[in-house]
Amino acid sequence: MKKAPRPKNLGGLLESYAGAETPQWSLDRPFDIAPDGGREYDVSGLARLVADMSGRLREAGLRRGDRLAIVKENHHDVVLLAAAAARIGALPAMISTSVAPATLATMMERFDPRVFIASDSVLAAGAAAGVTMTGEKTQVVAIEGDTSLSPGSLALADLAGADVPPMDLRADDEPMICTHTSGTTGVPKLVAHSANTLIGVLTKLETLPIPGLAVGKDDVFASCIAFVHGRAITWTYAQLARPPKKVVVLGGSEPQLVAETLKKHRPTVLETCPNLYQRWEPLTESDPEAFSQIRAYLNTFDAIHPSTVRKFMEASQRSRPVWGQVWGQSETGPVAMALYSRNKIRKNAGALNPVTSNVGRPVPFVTRIRLADPETRKPVARGKQGLVLVRTKGLCLTYLGEDERHREKKWDGWWNTGDIGVRSRTGLLRILDREVDVIPGTSGIELESILLERLKRSTEVIVLGNPGGLPVPVISLSGGTLGKEEWSEATEGLPELAEPKIIDWDEFPRTGTWKVRRFDLRQQVLGSQATYGSGRWT
Repeated sequence: MKKAPRPKNLGGLLESYAGAETPQWSLDRPFDIAPDGGREYDVSGLARLVADMSGRLREAGLRRGDRLAIVKENHHDVVLLAAAAARIGALPAMISTSVAPATLATMMERFDPRVFIASDSVLAAGAAAGVTMTGEKTQVVAIEGDTSLSPGSLALADLAGADVPPMDLRADDEPMICTHTSGTTGVPKLVAHSANTLIGVLTKLETLPIPGLAVGKDDVFASCIAFVHGRAITWTYAQLARPPKKVVVLGGSEPQLVAETLKKHRPTVLETCPNLYQRWEPLTESDPEAFSQIRAYLNTFDAIHPSTVRKFMEASQRSRPVWGQVWGQSETGPVAMALYSRNKIRKNAGALNPVTSNVGRPVPFVTRIRLADPETRKPVARGKQGLVLVRTKGLCLTYLGEDERHREKKWDGWWNTGDIGVRSRTGLLRILDREVDVIPGTSGIELESILLERLKRSTEVIVLGNPGGLPVPVISLSGGTLGKEEWSEATEGLPELAEPKIIDWDEFPRTGTWKVRRFDLRQQVLGSQATYGSGRWT
């Protein structure tokens, strides 16, 4: 007798794998929704927690067809709450706490949630700003339980013991989850995916037998990502469908906490965001043992720089570690992937063409890529720069509340990513910049990579195109000041740049995936948000 197919829907995913012996899930801190649950879970334990939360959310008034907004500190329990809502046929939206209260209120006006579950810190920020983030018909649930922060709210703990409702999943082609774009250029867009697009298509990369990257049964996979991102759902699926021995969940990104967690569990595979790898660079010298057993590094969400890759590759004691960089968007999932060996990264040291700007080729059987002229929309020849267009069956359904904006980015069946790139004769894709951030005659991403490599004490470099003058580098340093001679040596052979602006790492405004909010940074250091790019496709 054939087994019934496992559900694609997030709401039934963990229950369908309950009873699996692996992986063991180890947390850097207990889940915020289960503070007394400890730091160790098996798959059955996670499935029980999802079922428990579905009962609590139903007790709070959530029903099939309703919407749930989740806004809490970064941890994998964001995904578990989303699964709990999907389990009873509701539509969850996972939202970062980096979104300011007034912006969050705008997003909630578009989303119109029946239940709004949030960390007490989020509710406190809204109260302090005098912002009402939800409508009168929305039931607020305080995760840590301070109901004084929002009149009429409920404490999550007070909903414990509610009956677990039967599973009631939505159809695979209906909206299953909402995530959001980074919001680097304004109010984040609510990206709606179905079970078919997100799990049915975008998880295919997770199970491809990619040499050096495919996860095996003896691996220990550590992940420190933005768990509000759709990537967190496809990653969760991958740990069940192709299980390692152990999964290590890092909800926090503070370097010392990360070092302690990694030294305890000794991962063989590590994934995080490029800007966190940058933040953790000092650990490769102070705590190299944390990375000694890593055979594969992964990064998503943003461009990585060669100097960062090199430091982590050298920290591994494995003979042939590899680095996988995935380029994509919330709307499309993974589009292209590049692999770098330690030798390739070593050879690229000091080069004016950073190897990590090459993001590889389209994901086999999933995506197609072409480049087009921004004005005529006609394809451009290999070797010429253009807007990167993508065709994939994993494209999101819409921008919730902004359907027209979604339609405007669909060009005759191709999705306009808003990125400027160049494709080589052999099909390799090189990303130059976001269209809105373009700097005529050069690539801001490549300038940033070069300056990070040359300025040994730099911890962040952002180069802003400046219609009123020369491109402006904004730099943070690990200590000391930047002398004229040091700056002169760092910029030798590069396009002329303005005098650098030096700020602290913490002063860079960031998104939930730790990207720099370039529009906000422009306003902060230049007093203007003017760019060379049109920004029409952000």
